[in-house]
Amino acid sequence: MGLGALLPYDRFIQPIAISSANDMSQPQTIIRPSRAEDTAALRDIYNHYIEHSHATFDLQPKSISERQAWLDQFNTPQHQCLSAISSDGTLLGYACSSQFKTKPAYASSVEVSVYVTPNSQQQGVGRQLYNQLLPLLDSAGVHRCYAGIALPNTQSIRLHQQQGFHEVAHLTEVGYKFDRYWDVIWMQRCPPKGQSKR
Repeated sequence: MGLGALLPYDRFIQPIAISSANDMSQPQTIIRPSRAEDTAALRDIYNHYIEHSHATFDLQPKSISERQAWLDQFNTPQHQCLSAISSDGTLLGYACSSQFKTKPAYASSVEVSVYVTPNSQQQGVGRQLYNQLLPLLDSAGVHRCYAGIALPNTQSIRLHQQQGFHEVAHLTEVGYKFDRYWDVIWMQRCPPKGQSKR
């Protein structure tokens, strides 16, 4: 896939321009499907959390080729990756829906994730991304969305609660990173009534 190439599911979503909720004169953020040209920025955002946060349990930074292979999986209406782009073209963050489990009976469920640049935290970028991604998943017939959150992470829990997620499991000391164990909760979101196709 060459630079600037669109992913196969680009035909399912058009770029959305979003102004600040408090001031419509503020620069707009564009929410659009992630592209190959985003790979380096996507890699840099994720590597920041690998190296500095327990938000992901990956331990080694990702290369460009590894992140490109990861990006290539988002090629169906159920499995998508959206990027938030500032008015000056900077990638502010991304949200994605990936395969929940490999066994075929799990196909109607997805795992969702959202990551933003350190400077974009608490700026509403994650909310804007989920506001676009989750309705797309509802329309695609996704029956359940799951998010795994390593504790503590009050900000992520609040974001997911605002999007209709609720806690369904609490795993104790399930991950080991930065010389300590971490708990993880799983949060679940059901589609609005009448939208599940299974």
